Amino acid sequence: MDIFAYLIPAALVGVFLVLCFGIYAMFRGGDFGRSWSNKAMRMRVVVQFVAILILVAAMWAKQHYG
Repeated sequence: MDIFAYLIPAALVGVFLVLCFGIYAMFRGGDFGRSWSNKAMRMRVVVQFVAILILVAAMWAKQHYG
C-alpha cells in the first residue's frame, strides 16, 4: 500500500497539470491554441484514465491485502 501513497497524488497532480496546460493553450489562441488545445485535452483524458486505474488498483489491493 505504500506505493499508492505516492502514485495517487502523482496521478492527480499529472491530471491537474495537463488540464492547466490545455486551458492555457485554449485561451492563448492563435496557431499555438489551434495545435495544442485539442491535443492537451486528449492527453488529459488519457492521464485521467491512468489515474482511475491507479485508484481502482489501490482499492483492490486494500480489499485483498488490507
